[in-house]
Amino acid sequence: MSEIEVQLKKGVLGLCVLALLSRRNSYAYEIASRMADAVDMGEGTIYPLMRRMQKDGLVSTYLEESPSGPPRKYYSITEAGQTRLVAQVSEWRGFTAAVDELITGDAPVATAPETTGEPANVQEGESSHDAS
Repeated sequence: MSEIEVQLKKGVLGLCVLALLSRRNSYAYEIASRMADAVDMGEGTIYPLMRRMQKDGLVSTYLEESPSGPPRKYYSITEAGQTRLVAQVSEWRGFTAAVDELITGDAPVATAPETTGEPANVQEGESSHDAS
């Protein structure tokens, strides 16, 4: 897995967890399994994240009896978590749209030198301090 892929996954893990919990309450192993299936994230990554999200007030927990074994700790999204989710989804959509524009070539052409504060005689690749 490339470094950019690892960093992208780490960056959106919290967003994905909040999105899953906005649909229904779940326990950490179930969340980890869904994340592993969807974006190939390791199960060990989810537990520290869930503790941090609980500490930050984004999720709350409760115990529920399990049909097999001890009670499970379920997570539910809080109002603060819903607010964070809405903000992060908006940021994500803006970010991915900008990246899509850049990689497909639909991004606007760079602004003219006079609008950037650079002198007009600066050649591509050199800074205004290098130009004579």
